[in-house]
Amino acid sequence: MKQFDVVIAGGAMAGMTLALAINKLSSQPLSIAVIEPFPVDHQAHPGFDSRSIALSYGTVNILKQFGLWQQIESVATPITHIHVSDLTHAGMTDITCEELAVDALGYVVELADVGRIYHHQIEQDEHIELIHASVEQVVRQQEKVELTLSDNQKIEGKLLVAADGAISTCCQQVGLTLSEHDFDQVAVIANITTQQEHHGRAFERFTESGPVALLPMSEGRMSLVWCLRPDEAAKVMNYSDEAFLAKLQESFGWRLGRLDKTGQRASYPLLLRYREQNVSHRFAIVGNAAQTLHPIAGQGFNLGIRDVATLAESIAQQPQDPGEYNVLKQFKQARAQDRNATISLTSSLVHIFSNDYFTMRVGRNLGLFAMDNFAPLKAPLLKRTLGLVAR
Repeated sequence: MKQFDVVIAGGAMAGMTLALAINKLSSQPLSIAVIEPFPVDHQAHPGFDSRSIALSYGTVNILKQFGLWQQIESVATPITHIHVSDLTHAGMTDITCEELAVDALGYVVELADVGRIYHHQIEQDEHIELIHASVEQVVRQQEKVELTLSDNQKIEGKLLVAADGAISTCCQQVGLTLSEHDFDQVAVIANITTQQEHHGRAFERFTESGPVALLPMSEGRMSLVWCLRPDEAAKVMNYSDEAFLAKLQESFGWRLGRLDKTGQRASYPLLLRYREQNVSHRFAIVGNAAQTLHPIAGQGFNLGIRDVATLAESIAQQPQDPGEYNVLKQFKQARAQDRNATISLTSSLVHIFSNDYFTMRVGRNLGLFAMDNFAPLKAPLLKRTLGLVAR
């Protein structure tokens, strides 16, 4: 039976970042296994339809601390300007990198690009082993966790970290309760090209059915996240490309001129999923396994990276036994306030900005107007948007 110091279930961005971060911080190398059933795509650039995420300014600073940003930066598109507006109403606000004296407010990266970069780094790290399988069974003992994998391999570790997504097999095995709230919205995602160049601008536009977000990507593309009620989303998914772009133009407007082209569309229901308990005996949770948020304001992934950073720091302080009680207690206490505040903020924003009730409409437009003209009101939102949050 192979033995490791840390076993990470899930080799997407949260799990891979944690694996690489631990030994960047630790005074002595730890043996790490990353369990991931899906191989990284080694083929050519996936092109127009590749999926992307936005990394906040704070997340980039964390990646710099771990020595992981330099290679990622080469495939990242900077966000230099964020425009927030409300469909058919006057309220709007702008956030620019000039007013904050930073090079970029954040960056957009394509998941396939980061996956290849991380995979290459892990292949070169003698202390990390990537195992292409999934977790079938978890048995915890006093000093270790034993895992049975889908290829019938058995391994053990001093600490098991679940980074295996919202419907986490590991969390189910351990018996940690999952809470869910249905926002009654569906996200339609696609990559779009526009008549005008984006010049690093990101847009979030609030409509009565939910926000429309467009993020700048490489090669003149923009990444669309369009939140709609389920019946509307079903119709939109069945539209021709021309009808889809026309409907999107109605909601988004003409700030980028004509919307020219759309790639392949996908959709997923929007739920708040979270596990209040993010540690247990020799077990910790990070990323979407801990919480999956509504995409409004782009908080979910960046919250997950703060989970990863704090856990890596906690492990590095006690490398002899990374699953020891005090390590997990420190991690849990350090993450409680940020997790609760970010989950509450995101859910509140969905309620405020996803309906057309008169009082809500007036309130949010007054709020956007005030933020644009009164800096102290803007500061708290900027800190969250930029990911400048105490850990």
